[in-house]
Amino acid sequence: MQTAFIIQSINSIYHAILDHEADIECLDREIGDGDHYINMKRGCEVIAGMTDELSALSAADALNKIGMKLLSTIGGASGPLFASFFMSMSKTLKASETLNTLQIALAFEAGVQAIMQRGKAQAGEKTMLDVLIPVANTFKQMAEQAKSSHEIAIALKQVASTGLESTRNMLATKGRASGLGERAIGHLDAGAKSCEVMIHAVCDAVLIS
Repeated sequence: MQTAFIIQSINSIYHAILDHEADIECLDREIGDGDHYINMKRGCEVIAGMTDELSALSAADALNKIGMKLLSTIGGASGPLFASFFMSMSKTLKASETLNTLQIALAFEAGVQAIMQRGKAQAGEKTMLDVLIPVANTFKQMAEQAKSSHEIAIALKQVASTGLESTRNMLATKGRASGLGERAIGHLDAGAKSCEVMIHAVCDAVLIS
């Protein structure tokens, strides 16, 4: 993973989040706190404005800088969760002797595990993890099988969409939706939608590179 690709992905994510404003806001109004899109947009704007600063850093240092910035930028529960993700990815990459596809997959897995630990959450609770955990598992499995970046990107887009759809009929046990009981069933989770959008944006950047 090169810093230039991280910056390219940041810009792709920022524009993808803007493009899906209506979808994310609608989902959050239905069963969330109603501020998820605003927080995501604020975080993306700040990080997209750091491209000159990030370009001078190694990939690991750039990810750590992004995490630290998100910690102070995104409000609500999302800030510490995304900060933990990027800072754990950074720590794993720094410990790697090489930056091949498997090392990147392992760093992504470490980032997802950091979210699980920070949020005390797991799959099946109608959260962003219902997208991120299956994506991390598939990414690692395909990297271990030496699949091409193109093959992995196509597969991860499908896995992310399937993970998002899986939240529709889940009973929420985390966040504001958990207080709605069975009324949350039938709705997609807004955090899972944001993660699906971001995974698609990064995978599309891989496919056109």
